[in-house]
Amino acid sequence: MIHKKILVVATIATTIILITFFYYKMTEPTPVSAPILSTTKISEITASSALTGGNITSDGGTAITARGVCWSTDSNPTINDRTTTDGAGTGRYSSTITGLTANTVYHVRAYATNSAGAAYGNAVTFTSSSTDDTITDIDGNVYRTVRIGNQVWMAENLKTTRFNDGTPIPQVTDDSVWDGLETPGYCWYNNDVSNKVTYGGMYNWYAVNTGRLAPVGWHVPTKGEWLTLINYLGGEDVAGGKLKEIGTSHWASPNACATDENGFTALPSGYRGGGGMFWHLGGACFWWSVTEESAEKAWRCSINYSDSYVDVDSQYFTHGWSVRCVKDY
Repeated sequence: MIHKKILVVATIATTIILITFFYYKMTEPTPVSAPILSTTKISEITASSALTGGNITSDGGTAITARGVCWSTDSNPTINDRTTTDGAGTGRYSSTITGLTANTVYHVRAYATNSAGAAYGNAVTFTSSSTDDTITDIDGNVYRTVRIGNQVWMAENLKTTRFNDGTPIPQVTDDSVWDGLETPGYCWYNNDVSNKVTYGGMYNWYAVNTGRLAPVGWHVPTKGEWLTLINYLGGEDVAGGKLKEIGTSHWASPNACATDENGFTALPSGYRGGGGMFWHLGGACFWWSVTEESAEKAWRCSINYSDSYVDVDSQYFTHGWSVRCVKDY
């Protein structure tokens, strides 16, 4: 009988110990760790500002109380350097950094803070543009410009309906007329003027070859000038990604490798091809050079949504391609 009483007491004691153990285990605070996040690629670079942001994928077990980006001319900036404040919580967010000095190398990191302290995303490096200048064509269209290496480019496709001496460029909407044209002509994609603001105009070779298409002080680039840009950005295999606008607001998914790290902001304007048909809006962009390849073809550059490659090849004069102008030296 005594042994039974001892056994009961022991069982009760063990139960009390286990209950106590699990109670404290359940009520002890959840361990807190630093947030986990990454830094967004840089875009919309000017001489004084740039667009970036972050993506917080884990709050570390407690609420994010502040988030933003920090930047400096020194590597691995912290919240003791210049910062933005962009709300709280996890997920993606955008940050505009301002007050930059022209033609200067900056380092940027996203940051997030919780009760464990501040954590940082990967460091991203970019160079601010050397100028915030714009260029205005004869129609009054205003274009952003961007310096990449030793070249200054328009950061938008040309939209003019007149040559730089004021002469109108014929607008050609009929498919068969466009296909047989051997004189200058332009159009909007799908003959829809609503595409003008975003994607610019499409011009045939005969308009490009006049030497009067670009604003005064600017010109349509040669094949060699396109290659200078491409080589500066690392070569044909990677330059396309560095030229493309980030995201899928205009580009088809997945818009692979897009970083727009110099602010060129290439958009998928498509083209007008044989028979006057329109193709590839959202999927690719194509730009003329002024360099002839043969009696019926000239060199052009193209990039597309699916990779980072820049294709440099020749196409027929009758095609309608976009135009990016480069500043005279």
